Amino acid sequence: MIVGTAGHIDHGKTTLVRALTGVDTDRLKEEKARGISIELGYAYTPLPNGDVLGFIDVPGHEKLVHTMAAGASGIDFGLLVVAADDGVMPQTREHLAILALLGVARGAVALTKADRADAARLAAVRGEIAALAADTFLQDAPLFEVCAARAGDAGVARLKQHLDEAAQALGARDGAGLFRLAVDRVFTLAGHGTVVTGTAHGGRARAGDDDADLRLMPAGTRVRVRGIHAQNQPSETGAAGQRCALNLAGIDKSAITRGDWIADARCFLPSRHVDVALTLLPSADAPLRAWTPLHVHIGAARQVAHVVPLSADALAPGQSGWVQLVFDEPVCAMPGDRYIVRNAQATRTVGGGRVLDPNAPDRKRRAPARMQWLQGVADMLDGGGLQPLLAQAALGLDETTLQRLAGWPVRDLAAPEGAIWIEPRTPQGARTLILATHWEALRTRVEQALATFHQGAPDEPGPDGSRLRRMALPAASEALWQGLLEDLRQQGRVLRNGPWLHLPGHTAALAEAEAELALRLLPLLAAGAYDPPWVRDLARAQGEPEERVRQVLRKLLRRGEVAQVVKDLFYHRERVAELVALAIDLAARPEGLNAAAFRDATGLGRKRAIQILEFFDRTGLTRRLRDTHVLRNDSAYLGAGQAVS
Repeated sequence: MIVGTAGHIDHGKTTLVRALTGVDTDRLKEEKARGISIELGYAYTPLPNGDVLGFIDVPGHEKLVHTMAAGASGIDFGLLVVAADDGVMPQTREHLAILALLGVARGAVALTKADRADAARLAAVRGEIAALAADTFLQDAPLFEVCAARAGDAGVARLKQHLDEAAQALGARDGAGLFRLAVDRVFTLAGHGTVVTGTAHGGRARAGDDDADLRLMPAGTRVRVRGIHAQNQPSETGAAGQRCALNLAGIDKSAITRGDWIADARCFLPSRHVDVALTLLPSADAPLRAWTPLHVHIGAARQVAHVVPLSADALAPGQSGWVQLVFDEPVCAMPGDRYIVRNAQATRTVGGGRVLDPNAPDRKRRAPARMQWLQGVADMLDGGGLQPLLAQAALGLDETTLQRLAGWPVRDLAAPEGAIWIEPRTPQGARTLILATHWEALRTRVEQALATFHQGAPDEPGPDGSRLRRMALPAASEALWQGLLEDLRQQGRVLRNGPWLHLPGHTAALAEAEAELALRLLPLLAAGAYDPPWVRDLARAQGEPEERVRQVLRKLLRRGEVAQVVKDLFYHRERVAELVALAIDLAARPEGLNAAAFRDATGLGRKRAIQILEFFDRTGLTRRLRDTHVLRNDSAYLGAGQAVS
C-alpha cells in the first residue's frame, strides 16, 4: 500500500513520516535549511507480513500544489495532517479536495502537535476536521492525536498499527494488465546510469526482459529495464500499486522528465484531445465555458489545456459534466485515469474527475453518437465490462483499440456474451471484436448497397470491393471489411465475378441464339483493340437489329466479358486489361496519368482518351485530381490478371 500525506505547510507531515518510518524524506539542502518540504519525499517501512508500506510525503506550500498533485497520483491511502495549533488551513482544504478528486477512497486523519493545545483547542480542531471531512472519503475515518516529535508517542504507535492493518486488508494488487509507471523523478546513479522512479499504475515489469516492448511516452522511445527496486527493495519485478525505481538501459537522463510514462507500447496513443468527466468544485470562482484555459494534472504530468463543454454549454461551480480537454501538447492517459484541474493562474484547484476517452475526435465531438459512446465508456468504468462499449461500436473494436481502452492484453480480454471475434485475412491485420447483432447489420448494409448499385446500373457486373466499401462502409478498417466480404461470400449472400461483386440474383444467362451471336461479337471487339466498333456498326456488320446486339452485349457486361466505356461502346476485357496496364505505367511516371499522355500512349483521339480515363475513375481504378488521374491504392480492379496495388 502507498500512503500519501496531505496538509498545510508546517503542519508536521515530514516529522510524522519520520516517526512512522525512521526516514527523513527531506533530502535537499534547501529543505533542511528552511525546514519545509519542497520536493516529493519517499519513505518505506516493513509490515509484519513481510510486505512494505510506502509513503509519499508531499510539500504543503500553496506554490507547490503542482508537486503535491504529482505525488498524490496513484496513492492508495490518504493521510490528512492537521496541526492542533493552526487547525484547518487553506492547503488543508485544497489537499483534501485533490485527494477526493483523484479517487482516493481510504484514509485517516492525524491531528499533529497535540501537545501544543489544551483540551478545548483539541476539541475545537476536531470539530473543524469533522466539518471539513463531511461528505468526503474521510467522513468516517479514524482520527489520531499524535506528538510526532516525541519519541515513543502512543498516538503515533496507534496510527502505525492502523496503517499496518489497512495495508494488510487492502492486499497487493495482482499485477494484471498492461504495465505503466508515471515518472515523478529521474536521476543518474553512478555505475548504473539512468534511473526513474514513480508509481506503477498497472501491470508488471520484469528486469532484463528483452521481449517486453516498453516505451518512454509520449516520445515513443523504446527502453529496456535492467534493474528494479520495488517498495525500496531489490526485486525482479515491479507491479501495480508499488513505488518502483527502474534502472533503464540505452537512454539518457536528459531525454526523460517528470510527467513522462514508462509503459507497455500497447497502452497509449498520445493525443491532444481527451474527453473527460469533470466535477467543478463549489469553491471554483467562475463557470467553465468554451475555451477556458486550465492547468491539468494527470499522472505525474502538468499540462495546459482549454475546455470544450460537451454535455452542456457551460459548467457552473458545483456541477459535473462531460468536457473535452484540448491540450497544447500531446498527453498520455487511459480511461478511468484521475486528474485535477487548476485555474488559469495555477493558484487554485477548481475541479477534477476521470478520463473517458483519451483519443477523442476534434470534430463532431457533441454529436449524439459521440455522447452515446462516452456513456458506454462510463458504464464500462463503472463495472459494466466490454458490453457497453461494444453496444456503441457499430464497426466493432479492433485489438489495438480494445487494449488501450481496457488496459489489458488482448489475450486476457474475454468476449462478452453475444460478441464474436472477426479474424484478419492477413498476418498484419488485427482481430476485431463485435456484437453479433452489429455484424448482421453490417452484412445487411453491404447487401443494400449492392442492391442500390444494381438498380442504378443494371447492366454493370457490379462494383469491385474497394468501390463497394466506399458505398457501404467507408469507415470500416481494411481488416474488418475483408472479413465481412469473406463472410458474405462464404454464406453465398454476395458473389464474385473476377473483381466484381454482385448479389446472387444479378446474373445474365445467354440463350443458345444469344451465345451464338456473342461468339461472333467478341472477336470483333477484340480486333478493334482500343477503338472497337460501336453497337450500330456491329449490328450492321452482323445483319442483326441494334437492340438485339445491345441486349447481348449487356449480358456479356454482367458476365464480366466486356466493359462499357460510354453508352453503346463496349471493350473486350483483354483490351481493358491492356489499357489498365498502360494507365498504371503512366501513373508511375513523373508527369503522371493525364489525358495527353494517355492519348499519345494509346494512339487515340483526345475525346476517346478522356472517355476511357473517366471510365477508370467511375469503376474504381483511378480518381481525378485536377488534371491528372491518380491510382487508388485500394483498388481491386483487374485486367488481364493484373491488380492495382
